Amino acid sequence: MTEKTQQTPASTPELPTQYAPAEVEGKLYERWVERGYFEADEHSEKPPFTVVIPPPNVTGSLHLGHAFEHTLIDALTRRARMQGHETLWQPGMDHAGIATQNVVERELAKEGKSRHDLGREAFVERVWKWKNESGGQISGQMRRLGDGVAWSRERFTMDEGLSEAVQTIFKKLYDDELIYRAERIINWCPRCLTAISDIEVEYQDDDGELVSMTYGEGEETIVVATTRAETMLGDTAVAVHPDDERYRHLVGKQIKLPLTDRTIPVVADTHVDPEFGTGAVKVTPAHDPNDFEIGRRHDLPSIAVMNERAVITVPGPFEGLDRLEARSAIVAALRAEGRIVAEKRPYVHSVGHCSRCKTTVEPRLSMQWWVKVGPLAQAAGDAVRDGRVKIHPQEMEKRYFDWVDNLHDWCISRQLWWGHRIPVWYGPNGEIVCVGPGEEPPSGEGWHQETDVLDTWFSSGLWPFSTLGWPGKTDSLAKFYPNSVLVTGYDILFFWVARMMMFGLYAMDGTPPFHTIALHGMVRDQFGKKMSKSFGNAVNPIDWMDKYGSDALRFTLARGANPGVDVPIGEDWVQGSRNFANKIWNATRFALMNGATIEGELPPAESMSSTDRWILSRLNKTVAEVDALYDDFQFAKLSDALFHFAWDEVFDWYVELSKTTFFAGGEQARVSGRVLGEVLDVMLRLLHPVVPFVTETLWTALTGGESVVVAEWPKDSGFRDEAAEQEIGLVQQLVTEVRRFRSDQGLQPGQKVPAELTLAGTALAPHEAAVRQLLRLQPAGEGFHATASLPVAGVTVALDLSGTIDVEAERKRLTKDLAAAEKEKAQATGKLGNEAFLAKAPDQVVDKIRGRLAKAEADIERITGQLAKLPQS
Repeated sequence: MTEKTQQTPASTPELPTQYAPAEVEGKLYERWVERGYFEADEHSEKPPFTVVIPPPNVTGSLHLGHAFEHTLIDALTRRARMQGHETLWQPGMDHAGIATQNVVERELAKEGKSRHDLGREAFVERVWKWKNESGGQISGQMRRLGDGVAWSRERFTMDEGLSEAVQTIFKKLYDDELIYRAERIINWCPRCLTAISDIEVEYQDDDGELVSMTYGEGEETIVVATTRAETMLGDTAVAVHPDDERYRHLVGKQIKLPLTDRTIPVVADTHVDPEFGTGAVKVTPAHDPNDFEIGRRHDLPSIAVMNERAVITVPGPFEGLDRLEARSAIVAALRAEGRIVAEKRPYVHSVGHCSRCKTTVEPRLSMQWWVKVGPLAQAAGDAVRDGRVKIHPQEMEKRYFDWVDNLHDWCISRQLWWGHRIPVWYGPNGEIVCVGPGEEPPSGEGWHQETDVLDTWFSSGLWPFSTLGWPGKTDSLAKFYPNSVLVTGYDILFFWVARMMMFGLYAMDGTPPFHTIALHGMVRDQFGKKMSKSFGNAVNPIDWMDKYGSDALRFTLARGANPGVDVPIGEDWVQGSRNFANKIWNATRFALMNGATIEGELPPAESMSSTDRWILSRLNKTVAEVDALYDDFQFAKLSDALFHFAWDEVFDWYVELSKTTFFAGGEQARVSGRVLGEVLDVMLRLLHPVVPFVTETLWTALTGGESVVVAEWPKDSGFRDEAAEQEIGLVQQLVTEVRRFRSDQGLQPGQKVPAELTLAGTALAPHEAAVRQLLRLQPAGEGFHATASLPVAGVTVALDLSGTIDVEAERKRLTKDLAAAEKEKAQATGKLGNEAFLAKAPDQVVDKIRGRLAKAEADIERITGQLAKLPQS
């Protein structure tokens, strides 16, 4: 049997008649924290189990995506703790450079000020003040959800220790020539006034315009097209393919650039697709990444035509115009000169937007700091290829390799004031000095520090080891690195996961930051649509927790969590999970009132009924199944397995089949009470990682134990009884078939019917009392007249329905329904047999008629069976 936990006290506390989550959840969580259950000891001899929290932004609040991810991580860590691991779930928050600076700048704007009015030092102090007073509300919301994190170890990406880690790895990368400064095309946000990385750009289809226009004069005219006409002021060439015969005579010549006093060359470059458009493209090296590369190959000048706010700076009639205003004005001027060949509006095309403020991103030539990712990305790919790191589900590996094998150098500088300031000083004679922790920066006239800060993902990429005290050689680092598993969404595989892999392998001497990357999908509404405030389908998880309890929300989310697949969720499903929590509560309360106990050893199998042996066999199979599913990160399947075991097998079958035993009392009732106690003890421990609050309350009431949080995780004892499982399977078949017959005859569930059961001499004989109780079957007394006979599971059930239904009225109703079904079948068959109809009808119409035929045939079979079972007149 399964191992026994703590002894039950002489009397168990009486449970309230109803479960009220709001009255218990907060108190339970604080008790867990006060008792230190979630803390981790780096000096423990227990094997470690480590997970980091994907650090939420300090500006953020709990959304359904957080609740989903945290539920999965919490389930893993609670199980690991119960399995005997020294378990660390590392909490913390990200300083979220752009987002946080935007929040504080908006506050300043309400006061009629900007950050420049305060100056850098005072502004940063203001941000710290906001962080300490208003930031991090998500921490309290995580407590509501039940997150079992080690709060004493909470970190922030800009606290002193993590700042030292950032400075250390920057210096190391710089010294290894993996960080450099260069002028390149970057993604620029004119609203946030900073560079952003490729993965912080969101692309969407926008309505724009495609304008075709002529450059040059006379025989040296060439047509180019663009969606960004304003950039033509910065064109320094027109490019054509070297093999394009149409333009061979122009290559090397200078042609007139309209609206300017400049001429530009026609260059031949293999980047140009001669089959696309006119086969000629304008080249603006300062405002397009592809054009920048063409410019480098042909030694073209780069002319910036906009400032950091995307306002035109070229002297002339367009100076001072916003880029969109300039676009219209330039097209109008070209039209006036007769240079517009074609205009297409609207022209739907993919446009990049800042992921934070949604402003259209402007490619811009800029001097920035970069990480040379080649060798780092190679190591990150190799760690997965050689099996040191597993990606789950495995089919996500391709997406990972597609990214790390094709990484461009990473722009890490941001033109912000809030963040880790780049530890580089510039001297009066062009000197550049990178300063590490504890080193004195150069001083004196003309020396100044770089004003830019680092990309937020730079510091969060160090998260698995910086939170453990790196660069120090701490006991925590030795104990808890590498992480056991990283649980995160596939959407930040590139943002965060790849960066942690690169930095972890680099900083920790080739040891990857985690053994397994378990990727999950995104939470969507019940119709599969992305949740968004603009769609009107966004949900505040706190509202659902207030209404249905945290366990209900957690169970709904876990039950939808198939690896790497998006998760639909609707309020009806949360309500259903609340009903499940109530079912657990009511059934356990009934069990405690009827002798369920864990006191003493389990009785020997030979003293148990087949019902007792069946449920213990099913219990141990469930333990083995749930363990295997946990190890495979199959949260949906394990939750479903637990749901059906608890609701169907324990409550709807075992408890119901055992009621006659409990009510009869005696030795068999004592044995079954001990079995039921064992089943509930194990079942509640299995359920605890996903639904921690209701299981804590019930388990402590059942066992008298300290807390299920620190109880032992159940083990499969190996007990199996296939004969008992077959026997109870026959009972289930019998009860199910008779219930279906009763329903078909229109009988109410509680309506009693006289019946004869020929169970004598069969495996079902010991269960007659329970079967009669479940089916509301009275003994066949005087005057019994069998009006219906059902052969089920090798026995016969004879029923006297003469006093329960109007047989003739029921026969008339069913005959009418049968005639309607046969008419429907005839019509559908006729259409499907008509070749002319099939030739003309759309596929969806034909499919619909096939569906009608299938339904009609099923109805005919069902109704015919019901008529056959009716008592004869």
